[in-house]
Amino acid sequence: MTTTIRLAQQPEADALLARSPLAALVGMLLDQQIPMEWAFAGPYTIARRMDADDLDAHAIAAADPEAFAALLSEKPAVHRYPGSMAKRVQQLCQYLVAHYDGDAAAVWKDVQTGDELFARLSELPGYGKQKAQIFTALLGKQYGVRPKGWR
Repeated sequence: MTTTIRLAQQPEADALLARSPLAALVGMLLDQQIPMEWAFAGPYTIARRMDADDLDAHAIAAADPEAFAALLSEKPAVHRYPGSMAKRVQQLCQYLVAHYDGDAAAVWKDVQTGDELFARLSELPGYGKQKAQIFTALLGKQYGVRPKGWR
């Protein structure tokens, strides 16, 4: 994934979103009850607090839940509800590890149709119909992931 993204409105956070499929998935997961820019800056904040250049699904999945919640709760908090969102981010990463060996891009890499893409996204923890629809459109319009019938 190499493209120009301007969702977080912070150059470093947007650069991470452009190169990291996991950051994009986590940003979309965080996008509820807070401004979109805050949500999509979240993956960069998490990576920075984990002393990493990118998010690692294996590391997040294996992290101590209390320590990970504390990491998201540090001021400024990653989300309005950092504890519950920390749990959701970990559940997402645990799912990615179990089903895609931690490779977020594998969720859409080999899909043949938009329906298949939507179904895979809908299965992700924290993703319902609306998030899956929005992320399908985001993948198509911003990341060039356009399986047949994706619109």
